[in-house]
Amino acid sequence: MANQFDVVVIGAGPGGYVAAIRSAQLGLKTAVIEREYLGGVCLNVGCIPSKAMITAAHFFHRAQHESKEMGFEIPEVKLNMPQLKKWKQSVCTKMSMGVSQLLKGNQVTIIMGEASWKSATQIEVKNKNGASELVSAKNFIIATGSRPIEIPGFAFDEIDILSSTGALELEGLPKKFLVVGGGYIGLEIAGFISKLGSQVTVLEAGKQFLAGVVEPECSQVVTKNLTKSGVTLLSEAKAKSFKKMGKSILVQYEAAGKSEQIEVDKVLVTVGRRPNGDQMNFAAAGVRVTDKGFIQVDAQRRTTASHIFAIGDICGQPMLAHKASYEGVMVAEIIAGHNRAYDVKTVPSVVFTSPEIAGAGLLEAEAKEKGYDVMVGKFPFAANGRAVSMIETEGFVKMIADKKTHVLLGVHIVGPEASNLISEAALAIEMGARIEDLALTIHPHPTLGETLMEAAEATLGHAIHIIQKPLK
Repeated sequence: MANQFDVVVIGAGPGGYVAAIRSAQLGLKTAVIEREYLGGVCLNVGCIPSKAMITAAHFFHRAQHESKEMGFEIPEVKLNMPQLKKWKQSVCTKMSMGVSQLLKGNQVTIIMGEASWKSATQIEVKNKNGASELVSAKNFIIATGSRPIEIPGFAFDEIDILSSTGALELEGLPKKFLVVGGGYIGLEIAGFISKLGSQVTVLEAGKQFLAGVVEPECSQVVTKNLTKSGVTLLSEAKAKSFKKMGKSILVQYEAAGKSEQIEVDKVLVTVGRRPNGDQMNFAAAGVRVTDKGFIQVDAQRRTTASHIFAIGDICGQPMLAHKASYEGVMVAEIIAGHNRAYDVKTVPSVVFTSPEIAGAGLLEAEAKEKGYDVMVGKFPFAANGRAVSMIETEGFVKMIADKKTHVLLGVHIVGPEASNLISEAALAIEMGARIEDLALTIHPHPTLGETLMEAAEATLGHAIHIIQKPLK
């Protein structure tokens, strides 16, 4: 049958399209169903476009503020928002076309439309024209992701009240911009909007920004830098309601027990994401969904229906694209008969603020809670020659190890290129490396990567390029 497959993947995001490609590579007749766009949220309205905007804003800011120090006399650098948006979209289009080519090149059948379960072995797909078709398979992989959470009184219209999707589609630069939520998405967007020239305020309901997401010391470097650049950060502040005032928006919020208000042009709400477990009629397939909307899975990512798997955001934290891709490859190999299960020591994370934050392994507080007697060391980027030559010296590399065995437990970086540096740390933790393994590995000079070697040396008490008190 034309619509009978070995594997059908639902969702073509960073988990789904990867799972489909690997399934096809393993000789399985494979189809992928996608309702909106190949590459999913990440590639089209999330990770990729936001990083394009962050890169552009960083370039704009450096041209304005640091070029003169380097000896470049640039009369005036102007923002052309329509052109910036056009360039950002070109990046997404190139990537989406690349996904399409990869799927087609691996003989994966692409079916565009909305999927809904008819039974445990059959799915109905409705396209935009209302036509439907039935698709059957021996195995299914659910990769339908998540969506932004709305808060009471602030329903998304993507005109005045924006989700992250709307914030990446702005036609013009708002003069005054309010961000509700001080997590990684909120601070990333607040940072680049501020660099482009907006007056930005961030309301965070909790006591800390990026709480529980990153090492607190790393968060402090970023919040200090945001404040220095003109962003107003308000903790323990909750948005309550808003009303339109002509072209402006008057937002009522509560801070320190008092009712306050602020007039802005746009409001961005970034208080987290919820899994799409309430869609697709999962009950018809015998797939159990938890009260929080996640699909229940085991270590092989099997659902309560053994031939149906779930990967990515919809099956639990951390809701990160690279975790979804890893699971996608793993599940495809399990379906093909390989002996695999999800058993990783760490999933590295990155926050693309200015400076960047990246972490792998345990936070210091987590390590202590688990009963480890820890040894901790830090090395500042201000003492690294490459960072100085880049005029990007804020931040540090922090290492946490077991004092008894010297096994590396966690690495946390805030500073230039943290997103690229963290992979070395993730590999070290995954392979059970000791601090000495990093310290005794020759790192090329002059590079930012030397900071990991020096941080390892600092943890052992004998870094070369900072003065340390001898360890007892």
